[in-house]
Amino acid sequence: MISTQHNVAIILASGTGARFRTETPKQFLKLAGKTVLEHTLDVFEHHPHIDEVIVVVSAQHRLLTEEVINNAGYRKVSKIVIGGATRQASSTAGIAAITGDDHKVLVHDAVRPLLDHATIDRCLAALDRHDAVDTGIPSPDTIICMDDDSCIAEIPDRSALRLGQTPQAFRAGLLRRAHAVAREDTNIKVTDDCGLILHYGLGAVHVVPGDVNNIKITYPSDIYLADRLFQLRTRQASTGEDSASLSGKVLMVFGGSRGIGKSIANRARAAGAVVVAVSRADGVDVADANAVSKVLADARTSHGRIDMVVNTAGVLRSGLLAGQDYSQIDEQISTNLRGCVVVAREAFDAMRESGGSIALFTSSSYTRGRARSSVYSATKAAVVNLMQGLAQEYHPFGVRINAINPERTATPMRTENFGNEQATDLLDADTVAAATLAAMLSEATGEVIDVRR
Repeated sequence: MISTQHNVAIILASGTGARFRTETPKQFLKLAGKTVLEHTLDVFEHHPHIDEVIVVVSAQHRLLTEEVINNAGYRKVSKIVIGGATRQASSTAGIAAITGDDHKVLVHDAVRPLLDHATIDRCLAALDRHDAVDTGIPSPDTIICMDDDSCIAEIPDRSALRLGQTPQAFRAGLLRRAHAVAREDTNIKVTDDCGLILHYGLGAVHVVPGDVNNIKITYPSDIYLADRLFQLRTRQASTGEDSASLSGKVLMVFGGSRGIGKSIANRARAAGAVVVAVSRADGVDVADANAVSKVLADARTSHGRIDMVVNTAGVLRSGLLAGQDYSQIDEQISTNLRGCVVVAREAFDAMRESGGSIALFTSSSYTRGRARSSVYSATKAAVVNLMQGLAQEYHPFGVRINAINPERTATPMRTENFGNEQATDLLDADTVAAATLAAMLSEATGEVIDVRR
């Protein structure tokens, strides 16, 4: 008998994907470098208040699920149980795997991989006051009710309508009781767990706000929408790195002679890290694979290992494309894109045996190209795609990689292109340095890390 209250997530992953019209169930399709199921499990694995995860799968896909979970190293997944032919049967199997009635239980669809931590927080907090909780978002469309002749019978007031999502959240005892009653009811037509609570009059269901990006992958077009949402998804940076965690770490900084790179090097040294900072001023061009490989090899020889590698080197040549010669265009592509490719590749070779963290730099212009910096914007979009692809390649080796996305920052490169600007309108380089080091010390990988004032 479990004596303490746990926060337990039940992930329903036993669907066959009939509406998706593929042989492979949609939860096992690849999306932004991982299976849909992995993205969903990542959310709960990394949420600080989730204690345990139970995955419900079909019998035919149990081995595949075990392989996915074992390869990813999920520590919170305690059980993989066999579900049923319906959502209700699978949810019944999930709650049966939980011992004790006072736990907070979240039931979530595996095919909603874009769930955010804030929605989980709202569900858990609401369970302090309610025994059943649903999530929902306002409907952007008018909802119509039709009669048997396909004519409009009613147009409900949209202000009172919500589109239901998951997770749905319950005290374990209430959810267990609802499924026990439902097992004796052969005519039940309820489609989710909150519906069971209401159908049998077991209590009120409180509703907390969901998130518009928490889409359910149901049809083939949804996978493309989800992929685009993942591409644009960012994480807000923390600027409070644990200085003690940096002590003794070996950090390699490319582009370390000025601006953000110099601030990172100085801040890390002050925290006790061993820092090797290089730049073009030292004869190290990030686009030169031989030069990058040599300084990494030298650092490993001198210090025994490399824990973190950051590349802040970048070139911006602002102006209309028609007014730039090809040497200026090639310089931006070479430094901003090829330089990231080279650093990421050579850093991986240096860390593949021991693991570590890599940080590349993108720009807020990666989501949409900007006039007078079109080439620069294109390279920064490419860096994000590079990082997302490499996160999957490097994951089995324990090498993490992220892209730092600071808003406008007071650096020499910015001053050279935009002149003197109000200091209050810009981030300072030390703030970006703190956020970069915090991201590299975290477990994040494959993320765009936003740094904002």
